[in-house]
Amino acid sequence: MVALGLSLTLFVTLAGIQTSLSSEIDKSVPKVAPNLFILDVPSGQDAALTQMVTKRDAKAELNIVPALRGTVVAVKGERVTPETARESDAFLLRGERGVTYSATLPEGSELTDGTWWVANYTGAPLVSLDAEQAKLLNLTVGDTLTVSVLGREIEARIASLRIINWDTMGFNYVMVFSPNTFASAPHSLTATVTLPDGPSVAAQEVAITRDLLAQYPAASVIAVDEVVGQVRTLLDQMAGAILAAASITILAGIAVLVGAIAASAQSRAYDSIMLKVLGGTRRQILAVQAIEYALLAVALAAIALMLGIFAAWFVIVQIFEFGWSPDWLTIGLILAGGAGLTLIIGLLGSLPLMAVRPAKALRGL
Repeated sequence: MVALGLSLTLFVTLAGIQTSLSSEIDKSVPKVAPNLFILDVPSGQDAALTQMVTKRDAKAELNIVPALRGTVVAVKGERVTPETARESDAFLLRGERGVTYSATLPEGSELTDGTWWVANYTGAPLVSLDAEQAKLLNLTVGDTLTVSVLGREIEARIASLRIINWDTMGFNYVMVFSPNTFASAPHSLTATVTLPDGPSVAAQEVAITRDLLAQYPAASVIAVDEVVGQVRTLLDQMAGAILAAASITILAGIAVLVGAIAASAQSRAYDSIMLKVLGGTRRQILAVQAIEYALLAVALAAIALMLGIFAAWFVIVQIFEFGWSPDWLTIGLILAGGAGLTLIIGLLGSLPLMAVRPAKALRGL
């Protein structure tokens, strides 16, 4: 029962993880994700890029943003050292990060503190920072952040804090600067393309990709569907590996259970004979055996459910930080299958005992 319980717990854990991840992908990607990511388009090509995409589909939506790379070198005037970066929980301090500028609040962001700068702002550099990173660095509106971009260190005052909705799968920058900060700096453009749903979406993606690469050979185009497909393939491969390991465990559990039934055959034969002597029918004796194994199966399923669900929840919520949305029907079918297997094995082991003749058995006692 322990071996069967462990294998059934593995199956429940796998089902909870796999169905929750699939549900997360199904709920998020089709609704909010763009169809294409475009990287490394030369600056100043905003209008040409828009015209090229809308020529293929007039209803296509583009989000074009400038892209630079920067490293945080000082926080509130204090230099960031390698030791500081390692000890801090803020990933903002570790290595280069994406940097952009915008006259308006970016898509997928919500202001929590401060205000956004005016469209024609020309004063000292300002920056809008992710609220979570600001909390980890103990930063508030009015503090300063120094970033090294293209070898030049720029100290900017924090004008606002934002909550970033990372689930949009769009361009979500932790640091967004006022336009006057980097407008004259060499940089490239990045863009997302969202196409209306329809049977020709795949063909439109191919056509737009072909046009873009022909016009901008150095650009890179990423199809979201392919990425999601690769994620699903990896999940299926992980599920297959865990399923194989769990299958070996459950086979070992079956072997152990069969051995336990065989080892207790003599005592169970004695119990069956006594029940027959006392007037018990074959159906009644089998019913008693069924009740016994049914109780064992229920206890097995209950423990496997608790342990498996907790393990799956921990992986999904605490490690992956996704929403908890398993397919309870799939988990229920797995539990029912495990409990049913236990019951069937137990009853099959009890059938030979029904063929023992009471008189012959009593003479052998």
